[in-house]
Amino acid sequence: MAQQKKQKKPPRPRALPPKGFRDYFGDEVRGRNAMLARIAEVYELHGFEALETPAVETVEALGKFLPDVERPNEGVFAWQEEEDGKAGDWLALRYDMTAPLARVYAQFRNVLPTPYRRYAMGPVWRNEKPGPGRFRQFYQCDADTVGAPSVAADAEICALLADTLEAAGIARGDCIVRINSRKVLNGVLDAVGVEDAITREGILRTIDKFDKVGEQGVRELLGKGRLDASGAFIDGVGLSAEQADPVIAFLTARGRDGATTLANLRAAVGASRAGAEGVNELETIAELLVARGYGPDRMTIDPGVVRGLGYYTGPVFEAELTFEITDEKGRVRRFGSVAGGGRYDDLVRRFTGQAVPATGVSIGVDRLLAALRMKGRIGGSGARGPVVVTVMDRTRMADYMAMADELRAGGIRAEVYLGNPRNFGNQLKYADRRGAPVAVIQGESEDARGVVQLKDLVLGAKIAESASHEEWKAQPAQQEVARGDLVAGVRAILERQGQEG
Repeated sequence: MAQQKKQKKPPRPRALPPKGFRDYFGDEVRGRNAMLARIAEVYELHGFEALETPAVETVEALGKFLPDVERPNEGVFAWQEEEDGKAGDWLALRYDMTAPLARVYAQFRNVLPTPYRRYAMGPVWRNEKPGPGRFRQFYQCDADTVGAPSVAADAEICALLADTLEAAGIARGDCIVRINSRKVLNGVLDAVGVEDAITREGILRTIDKFDKVGEQGVRELLGKGRLDASGAFIDGVGLSAEQADPVIAFLTARGRDGATTLANLRAAVGASRAGAEGVNELETIAELLVARGYGPDRMTIDPGVVRGLGYYTGPVFEAELTFEITDEKGRVRRFGSVAGGGRYDDLVRRFTGQAVPATGVSIGVDRLLAALRMKGRIGGSGARGPVVVTVMDRTRMADYMAMADELRAGGIRAEVYLGNPRNFGNQLKYADRRGAPVAVIQGESEDARGVVQLKDLVLGAKIAESASHEEWKAQPAQQEVARGDLVAGVRAILERQGQEG
């Protein structure tokens, strides 16, 4: 009989996540959850209601609102369903929390209160090229008000943003909420005197480069163009020097105080009715915030905020962290923006055909967490793990599990060692890797005497680091307590560790 050809085994899958995605472990997840809980508490205090929407929406419902993309499906993870052998709907993972909100409000507008105040938290997905610190899945934390045309709603969102970041752990003085208006920019475009949509879009793109190329670079790009850092020539928008003047006046309007900035903006928009309306709205927002105690240390009118100019229809704002960091190349830089938002009165119109005023803010959870860790305001790898009940006798597993149950009933995080108990040293290594504060030990002799041994692993580690043999003997890290005092004994050690920490 002919020998059968040996089939080649399929290659083993790579144990790696897809590019642009990452895994999150215990401390990171706990830190994020704790921060989100604090944020939700502030949102609830301000009267916002929680909303959860599906991770998947129809592409039709999501629409095209991603910045800097040309095709409707570009930048999202999208696929087409098949129904009975025929092409069905195009579906996509949500790329933000705002587009699903517009769909929900349009769908339930007859039963939802108006204005509708909601907050949402969760992951979003962007099908973009990943890079250092730039992932395709990340968390957002949004608060929005739909159906309120007054700029008082925008002022409230700005105040909410400041309160939320402080509650999350950003100290006052480490953050500033910067406010601008798309209406003011529309006034500047009117003052330029250009009606052509392509040229106006080019002006917007150039304004967005102000932070990178500065005043002179923007002036060159508004005109004939400029050489970039590589020596390549970048074509400009083609404005005359006189046409470029209102744009430059707008970008450099920030003065020594809010009143000066507003006066400079009025000059930049000239006779434009839309521009004047935008400046008036900024003035009202500033007055409302100052009246509530949000001074220039927390809020500022800043024409340099040019985010989402093709998306927002009125006030825009972002929260910038003002403290400095040192990057991987040793350069000292400001941390930058962790949140942004604005007024978007046209989003719900796609579904209803009627303009519905809306304003909101989105906090970048991952950037905020990174900032809090840099400032030492959130737990890192030193977070307390569970108390570990060691196993000295396999036949007494029920007893050890009863100990863990007692600790949990007392509000103490605990687990039983479920690996191979033969080597006790490995059990202590496991407890160390878990970050356990205490190990519970009960062998045959302890069981016979009705006691347990409690090993203070935190104190033991400190003693092992620096103490002499005499100090080690005088300050033992292990103590014996009655079996009935297990919970009280462990709690006393944990309280002592907390005081010493």
